[in-house]
Amino acid sequence: MTHSESRLPGRPEERAASRQPSSTPRGCADPLVGVLLLVAEAAAGALLVLWLMVRGLTRSNEATEGKGSAPPPVDQGADWMPIAVIAVIALLVACVAAALLRSGWYWSGGTQVLVAVALGVATLAAAAQEGGREAPEPAPTWNSPPCLSGGDSDECARSGG
Repeated sequence: MTHSESRLPGRPEERAASRQPSSTPRGCADPLVGVLLLVAEAAAGALLVLWLMVRGLTRSNEATEGKGSAPPPVDQGADWMPIAVIAVIALLVACVAAALLRSGWYWSGGTQVLVAVALGVATLAAAAQEGGREAPEPAPTWNSPPCLSGGDSDECARSGG
């Protein structure tokens, strides 16, 4: 027996078994976790879409609130909040994918990589669409000229002066 073998506890077959990675998932747990993560992300995405729709409705109602017969509201510009939210979710999914792949959950990590790539592409497409949209020019306002006839005629009543 050599000197290095005498320091290791157990039999040689026990030492060989202890060197093999035991953290690798077995069976169908890996694909099952991948499917469960996809279902959870789909539910979170549905809630996100619902929240963004309600936010968009309240945003458009705030622009017209309190105005009786006002002209249609001017476009408030690009709304970058949905794009920022999708980008943050894509980064979170990418972090989960990296953690799963590092721990040996290859099916689950692979599906998360696909979801992260899809969300990243959607984010870039939405950003390109919003960034390419130009702000509309403000609606022209027309001020009527002052009443020239002194104020008693129908012209003055129609012009508001």
